Amino acid sequence: MKKLSRSEFSQVSIMLFGLFFGAGNLIFPPLLGNQAGNQTWVALASFAVTAVLFPVLGAILVGKTDGLSNLSNRVGALFSIFFTTAIYLSIGPGLGIPRAGSVPFELAIAPLLPETTSLSLARLVYTFCFFGLALWICLKPTKLVRRVGKYLTPALLVMILLLFVRIIFLNPQVAPALGDYQTSPLTKGFLSGYDTMDAVAALNFGYVVALAIKRFGVTDKAERTRYTVKAGLVAGALLLLVYAMLSYVGMATSGLFPGVENGAQVLSQTVQVLFGKTGLYLLAAIFTLACLTTCVGLITSGGEYFHVLFKRKLSYHAWVCIWTFFSFVMANFGLNTLLAFSVPLLTMIYPVALVLIVMGMTQGWFGYSKLAYGFGAFFSLALPLVEMLDKTFKLALPFLTDLVKSLPLYEQGLSWVLPSLLAVTLASLLGRVYEKSQQKDQVGQEI
Repeated sequence: MKKLSRSEFSQVSIMLFGLFFGAGNLIFPPLLGNQAGNQTWVALASFAVTAVLFPVLGAILVGKTDGLSNLSNRVGALFSIFFTTAIYLSIGPGLGIPRAGSVPFELAIAPLLPETTSLSLARLVYTFCFFGLALWICLKPTKLVRRVGKYLTPALLVMILLLFVRIIFLNPQVAPALGDYQTSPLTKGFLSGYDTMDAVAALNFGYVVALAIKRFGVTDKAERTRYTVKAGLVAGALLLLVYAMLSYVGMATSGLFPGVENGAQVLSQTVQVLFGKTGLYLLAAIFTLACLTTCVGLITSGGEYFHVLFKRKLSYHAWVCIWTFFSFVMANFGLNTLLAFSVPLLTMIYPVALVLIVMGMTQGWFGYSKLAYGFGAFFSLALPLVEMLDKTFKLALPFLTDLVKSLPLYEQGLSWVLPSLLAVTLASLLGRVYEKSQQKDQVGQEI
C-alpha cells in the first residue's frame, strides 16, 4: 500500500496552508493586534476558533467525505446541487478569484507607482500577469503540490518570518484595547474570525487536498483520510503561528499607529518603519504570493467540480480557462458590481456551511438523521436570508423580519445559531422516538 514520503506529506500540508492564506488572512490579524492592544492574546484565542479550527475541520471533513457534494447530500440531493454550486460560484469567480487579482494591486502595488501612471492600465497589466501565472499552475494539477507546497508558500512564509523577526527588535509600543476589544475581547475576536469566512473556502480546499494525495498514488480511502486529517492539523498549526506573528506586529505598533482603518495600513506603515521604502516591495511580494496561492486553490477546486457536475462534457482544462478569463475581466471591469451580489450570497450560505461542518464532525457521536440535517440546513439558511434582505437590501418581510430581529445575537449577525441548535436537537429526539416506536411495533408483530 502506497504511503506518502515525509517530503510529499510536508508539501501537501504546506500547500493547504497556502490555499487558506489569502489577502484577508494577511489583513485581519494585524488589525486585531492594533485594535485589541494589550488584549491581543485574549482576542486571538477566540479568533482562532472561527479562523483556524472551523476551516481546518471543514477541510478534513470534505476530504473524508470525498467532496462537498457528498457532505451536503446528507440534507438532500437537490439541496446538494444548489448549495455546492452556490459555494463554488460565490467563493470562486463571484468573489475570491477576481479579488485575489485586484486586492494585492490596490493595497501593495498601486502605492509604489508614480502619480502620473494610469492605474487602469497598470491594473490590467498586473492582473494579466497574475492570472496568467495562476492559469499556468492550475493547468497541471499533478504539479500543483510541488509548485504551491514546495516553492510559492515556503517563499511566502520566509517573507512573513523576516517581517516578524525584524519587528522583535523594535521596542514595542502597546496601546490599550479599543472599542469592543476593551469590553469583550473574547466575543469580538470570535466574530472577527467569523468574518474571514474561511470555513467556506475550506469546503473547496479539502477536496483539492484529497485529490492531491490520491495523485501521489494513495488509493486506499482510509489512508487518504488519515493523511488529510494530519495535513489539516499541520496547516492549522501553521495558520495559528502566522496569525500570532501578524497579530504581534499589530500589537507592537498599536501605540505608533492609532486609528488605522485596516490591516493593510498597519502592515504598510510597519514595513516602512522597519525597512524604509524598500519594505513596500517586500509587502507587495507578500500580498501577491498570499493571493496567488489562494487563487490557484479556488480555480482548481472549481474546475474539478464543474468538470464532474456537467458529466465531463467540458474538460477540466476548459473550465480552468473559463474561470480564469472571467475572473481577469471582472477584476478589471466589473468587480464592484459582482461583489454587490456575491457578498450577500456568501453571507447567507456561510451559516449553513458551519452547521454542516459541526454536524459532519459529530455525526459519529450523535448519528444525525436526514431530518436533523434538513432542520439544521433550513434554519441556518432561512434566518440569514431574512437578515440579509433587511440589512443589505432594506427589504423587510411582514412578521418574519421583526421575529428575526428579536432573536438573540441578531446584532452580531448570529441570529441563526440558537434556532438551528434547537431545531437539530428537536429533530434528533423526534427521530429517536420514531425509531423506538418502529422497533416496538416490529417486536409486537413478531410476537
